[in-house]
Amino acid sequence: MKLFFILINIASLSCKQALRNRTRSFLTLLGVATGMFLFASVETMQGSLQTATVSNADDTTLVVYRENRFCPATSRLPEHYKNEIAKLPGVKSVIPIQIVVNNCGTSLDVVVFRGVPSDTFKDKNGEIKMLKGSWETWQKRDDGALIGKNLAKRRKLNVGDLFDAAGITVSVSGVVEAEDSSQNDNVAFVHLPFLQQASKIGLGVVTQFNVKVNDSSLIKSVSHAIDQRFKSDTEPTSTQPEKAFFANTATELIELIRFSRWIGLACVCAVVGLIANSILLTVRGKISEHAVLKTLGYSKVMIGWMILAEGVLLSGLGGFLGIFASYCFLHYQGVSIGNEGLVLAFVPSSEVVFRGIFASLGMGVIAGLYPAWQGSKSSIQESLKTA
Repeated sequence: MKLFFILINIASLSCKQALRNRTRSFLTLLGVATGMFLFASVETMQGSLQTATVSNADDTTLVVYRENRFCPATSRLPEHYKNEIAKLPGVKSVIPIQIVVNNCGTSLDVVVFRGVPSDTFKDKNGEIKMLKGSWETWQKRDDGALIGKNLAKRRKLNVGDLFDAAGITVSVSGVVEAEDSSQNDNVAFVHLPFLQQASKIGLGVVTQFNVKVNDSSLIKSVSHAIDQRFKSDTEPTSTQPEKAFFANTATELIELIRFSRWIGLACVCAVVGLIANSILLTVRGKISEHAVLKTLGYSKVMIGWMILAEGVLLSGLGGFLGIFASYCFLHYQGVSIGNEGLVLAFVPSSEVVFRGIFASLGMGVIAGLYPAWQGSKSSIQESLKTA
């Protein structure tokens, strides 16, 4: 019980110390919050990339692309390849897809149109849930679009709205959510013939085929069989498992994320330095007060704990504010980045929140160790003489 009261007393004194110099404490909190905002955003980017390129990829799905083509705008395959692929052993289903993007490079505002056969789309994509609108409305309109919830949030779209991207105008027939793929939450699904004509590609030409195999053990053999079948044709194919396709497509995004890790590390170092500097200035300005506390019976250890607690308080509160701001910004703004038809939505998670809070508290401890040692090591006589 005595220890409990001592800890409460130390915490109370630390709060009073922080409040006595409000300007310095506010600026420190602001700096910590800014650093942790960037840290949480970078962590969210890394988590979202992992989800988009690995976790959401299907182990039984192959993506058939035009050989030596890396952007949807340059990959063109005859739609009749579908019939030939469907005849191969181990193939369960084949979906021809036309993809049009407003920007093939890395961008913060990528809109992806995905043209799919309307007669099989609903059956082949049972994991897609209709949030607003209806399948019937979409099937009746040639220019109808089912847009992912993240795209709807980012572009502030609702059922009945018209929107234009990449020179294509569509009417929003519904807003959908995918249960197991964030990719589908960031695209606009339209009728395949409509997109082929609207994009001036022409009927009978598609960007890719999504091939479902009967078992994951058949991925390699079916992939080889598809490429061998069209090896001598004028439009040879390159077939990859969905995971490998996502990873290859996201090369630029992966490089960007790797660079962002250095930003996250810089933020951590800046936060530690900021807190340490603030506490050191506080300690140097309160040498006489610490001497008085020692005469009242406070030990060097208690003085050190009080200084350390001030650092943890500033880092914890500033970290919470920064992480909370990052979570709200990414959640409500629907921020995303895309490259070559792959859209990466920055979706904040509770894991990032807890990791950020623990990181900020840990940085407060690290930053406060040296000032705590400095403030507690001197004797009463030395403190009064220095003051």
